[in-house]
Amino acid sequence: MLDRTVPYFNVIMKRQAGRPFPQAELPEGYAIVRYTPGSERQWAEIEASVDEFGSVEEAARYFQKRYLPLAGELEKRLLFVENAQGESVGTIMCWWDDTAGRRDPSIHWFAVKPEYQGIGLGKALVSACLSVMIELEGDRDIYLHTQTWSYKAVRLYGRFGLEIVRDETFGPYHNDYDRAMPILNAMLMAEWEEKGEGE
Repeated sequence: MLDRTVPYFNVIMKRQAGRPFPQAELPEGYAIVRYTPGSERQWAEIEASVDEFGSVEEAARYFQKRYLPLAGELEKRLLFVENAQGESVGTIMCWWDDTAGRRDPSIHWFAVKPEYQGIGLGKALVSACLSVMIELEGDRDIYLHTQTWSYKAVRLYGRFGLEIVRDETFGPYHNDYDRAMPILNAMLMAEWEEKGEGE
């Protein structure tokens, strides 16, 4: 879930080429599957459930315009986590962005339904996405755009070798490092203390 109570600033993260990252396994009863035609509805439901869009319909319209024209790429790059009943409960895109004529591998639209968070699905999705990206693009720098509203995810990304960068950016994204870092530091420290991890 996004925390819209904090100011919004853009955050750019990067996993440098060659940097190792942990392989994370799914809990029993879950499986990672790839996009098949028609599963865009499940993507829209997941993204709406974490407040990335105001409604499932809005998410579906965005997906249809932005990604559906590249259905062949979706079948290689869009991952879902399914539960034992075959319901899609998490998703991530192993995508790319164009940066002044350069193609940059980048992670798009990572989300896990709120009721399924905290059991390791997100870790498995990020790990799988990085592996797919390297398979498709080679072991290159991999980028990610996120924001201060997603400070909990920032910590997760860090565990997989993605670091917040001060000056770089990619694609169409701004880098608000100087304004974002005080907020990220404060929110992550508060969360740390709340869980008693600072003792």
